[in-house]
Amino acid sequence: MKKVIFFAALFTSVFISFQAFAQDKSKRPSPPATVTATTHNGVTIQIDYSQPAVKGRTIGKDIAPYGEVWRTGANEATVFQVNKDVTIDGKSLKAGKYSLYSIPGANEWTIILNKSWNQWGTVYNKKDDVMRFQAKPLQHAFTERMTFTISPSGEVGLLWGNIQIGFMVK
Repeated sequence: MKKVIFFAALFTSVFISFQAFAQDKSKRPSPPATVTATTHNGVTIQIDYSQPAVKGRTIGKDIAPYGEVWRTGANEATVFQVNKDVTIDGKSLKAGKYSLYSIPGANEWTIILNKSWNQWGTVYNKKDDVMRFQAKPLQHAFTERMTFTISPSGEVGLLWGNIQIGFMVK
């Protein structure tokens, strides 16, 4: 009986310690970040994501491989949220939360908005895609940690390594 109590207490303390560590997301190698902006048109755009670092790796080869669906961040799925119905690349998007995935490429990235937003980032199901559109990568000053930006005009930018990917939310 003493062994059962001992192992139950040990299991409980390990579980509580693990939960406390797991909940401090700032200690992760790819820390969480949020960017929020309200456009001139009154659309509030929010992106919750984790910031992977380049760490000397090559984007498209060692990290975010070209031609493969990528979670566009790290850890949990990147969440893209708008408070009003919008258009992106001429396509309609209802107000709400979406996971943001991408298919990186040397000359073009496919940006994917998926209805399953509350999940771990590597859980992707194409049948849940709401929208796909193309974005051209541009050369940009080096950014070690992946960073999203949102301008008052509604331009969303993804900066990482030497590239910038952008799209307009109207």
